[in-house]
This record gives sequence, structure tokens and C-alpha cells, in this order.
Amino acid sequence: MNKIEHIGIAVNNLAKSVPLYELLLNTSCYKTEIVASKHVNTAFLKTGENKIELLEATDNDSAIAKFLEKKGEGIHHIAFAVDNLLEEMERLKANGFVLLNDVPKKGADNKMVCFVHPKNTNGVLIELCQEIKWI
Repeated sequence: MNKIEHIGIAVNNLAKSVPLYELLLNTSCYKTEIVASKHVNTAFLKTGENKIELLEATDNDSAIAKFLEKKGEGIHHIAFAVDNLLEEMERLKANGFVLLNDVPKKGADNKMVCFVHPKNTNGVLIELCQEIKWI
């Protein structure tokens, strides 16, 4: 794993949360994106090398909606950038980690992603991210 790629924060309402984080971080939201497969709207902010992803559920049965119902707004996951997502997935599985998906999935911000179950990581949901390269 190379670096923290972003921190994902679950929010009830992007329209209210984006201005709050823009003010807090003294920066503008540089990108919003709908990830239909995950039933989530996202907004990205960057300060220095650090990125924050705000996540708003678009469906009551989505993972974000369930998280918000159970825990309320707050940190949902920490994402790490990797060079080779498939190799990293195999390395983690070989070391006993449980992955939440068997194959990488398309995520937000031009990334392929995979999540590591929080029961293996002291309760923290970990996302692995690899940028999609266009040839």
C-alpha cells in the first residue's frame, strides 16, 4: 500500500455537508459523482495531498444508508492507493483477511476498488484503490 488515498465520510445530505467541509478545509469541492452501482452520491475535496470523500446514500438499502442508520454521520472508511489491486487482494487473502468482494469493482474518482472486512482490521473498513489507466 502506497499512501492513504482518501478518507470516506458518510453524510446525510451532500447539499448541506459540502459547504460545511469547504469552509472547514478552506477549499472547494472539485468533483461530484454518482456511483449508481453502490447507490451513493459522492463529493471530493482536497487539501494539500489529502482527499476527503463525502458519501450520501441514494437508496435506503445501500451500504451507506445502513451505516448512517446504525452509526450516524462520520468516518466510513479509509482508502489506500495500491499499484496492483489484484496482487494486493491476493496478498491480503493469503494472510487471512476477508475481502468484501472477490473481484475489483468500479468506484468513484476513476478507481477500481476492493474493501477489506472491518472484522479483520480492528473495526475499520479499509478500501483498496487503483487508478484506472486509459491506454
